[in-house]
Amino acid sequence: MFKKILIASVTAGFLIFQSCDQPQQGNTTTDLVRNSRTASGEEGVALPVMKFEVDTFKFGEVLDGERVSYSYKFTNVGTADLIINEAKGSCGCTVPEYPKKPIKPGESNAINVVFDSKGRTGEQYKSVAIIANTEPTTSYIHLKGFVKEKK
Repeated sequence: MFKKILIASVTAGFLIFQSCDQPQQGNTTTDLVRNSRTASGEEGVALPVMKFEVDTFKFGEVLDGERVSYSYKFTNVGTADLIINEAKGSCGCTVPEYPKKPIKPGESNAINVVFDSKGRTGEQYKSVAIIANTEPTTSYIHLKGFVKEKK
């Protein structure tokens, strides 16, 4: 009896998970949700566009424990308000601050990033992912440099 229940449960579970993988007619896929254009794929929809003055900051050499900060200036060169949903560093040592209010077309602003070099000797390449209502939804800015060991 136990064996029959186990086989029936495993089979039911397999069928449920298998049906989740199959696209079903009439349902919205997550691709449409992530796309800032309309679900119909209509071209010419107003979109914001982030254009950075510099997208990679080369900070040169610093001593272990120093903090490096840089302000990545950008302009919304698109045709709709730019809304930054999130900005996150590639590790806990890279902390971004970003504008929380919409940036109108033609307006400029900045994302301020602080890199804490403590305990991070050697060549460094850090990035910040910026999630916004742009196409594509994620843009990246970077910092590069070398952290020398304190003597």
